[in-house]
Amino acid sequence: TGVFDFWKYQELLWDNRPDVVIEIGNYVGGSTLALAHLMDNIDHGRLIGVDVNHSGVPDRVARHPRITLVEGEAAANLPRVQSLIEPGESVMIIEDSAHTYDNTLALLRTYGPLVTPGQYFIVEDTICWRGVDDGPEPPNAFEAVADFVAENPVFEIDRDCEPFIVTWNPCGYLRRRPD
Repeated sequence: TGVFDFWKYQELLWDNRPDVVIEIGNYVGGSTLALAHLMDNIDHGRLIGVDVNHSGVPDRVARHPRITLVEGEAAANLPRVQSLIEPGESVMIIEDSAHTYDNTLALLRTYGPLVTPGQYFIVEDTICWRGVDDGPEPPNAFEAVADFVAENPVFEIDRDCEPFIVTWNPCGYLRRRPD
């Protein structure tokens, strides 16, 4: 997550006050803990962290009262994640896993229905091979976002979330239209 993107995350948390943020792809939990601290500051929300392996996540992250970690493949763990969300809770998602086309599109399709109206599904690192020559080569997360939005008109790409046009997530801020 770039500095300007994390700045935007704090604004989205403040403005939209999601009850639950699902972060798919936690690595060692740095952004997970940072998001939980932002939630501490606004005294609202909790975070569900989903990753194939949480063995590198420090205890202070795993024990944070706003964080619940779910280990295993994200799509396969959808029922477990759904069980952690209470009826009527608002949900925002941040996807930061493999960034490949197939994985990203599968997660958008699987988890997209959990995003509540007015909230966001953020796909990170859509900049790969579009300014940063690193990560999965195209087609990758960038194309997956375009295809998902084309097949799901309840989502729109919110380019206003790309502060100063400096972002690791170009076209990666997907807002679910209000009902």
